[in-house]
Amino acid sequence: MNQWKIGDQVIKKITATDEIVREIARISGDINPVHLDDRYAKKTIFRKRIAHGLFCLNGIPMVIGNDIPGVGSILLSQTFRYNKPVYIEDEIQVIVKIKDIEETKGIYELETFCINQGQEVVLEGISKVKWRPQ
Repeated sequence: MNQWKIGDQVIKKITATDEIVREIARISGDINPVHLDDRYAKKTIFRKRIAHGLFCLNGIPMVIGNDIPGVGSILLSQTFRYNKPVYIEDEIQVIVKIKDIEETKGIYELETFCINQGQEVVLEGISKVKWRPQ
C-alpha cells in the first residue's frame, strides 16, 4: 500500500559552504571563477561568489531518493528554473511536494522548490519519478 498522498511534502536544509562549492567544482569540472574566486566574483553582477546550479539540483534528488517518495526512486524527468543566485553560506530549504500520483504506473509528479534564508524562491521545478513501495 502507498504511504504517500497528493500534498505530502518533505523539507530538508542544506548550506552552500565553501567546501561543498569547491567539491562540486572538482567533480563537475566547472571551475568558473564566479564560484571560486572572491576577487573575480566581486566584479560580476552578483558582487560575491555564488554556488553552482548543481548545488540545488543535487538537493532535489537527495530528498527524492532518501525521503519522498524514497529509496528505489528512479528520476524520469526534471524541469527547473533558476530565479535567484545562491551565495556562499546561504541556507537553502529543499522542498519536494507530491503534485500527482499515477498509482497503476507508480509515477509521481513532484513540485520542487529551493528557498533561501530570506524566503526567496531560488529554484523551482517539476520532477517525475517512478517508485513502488518496498
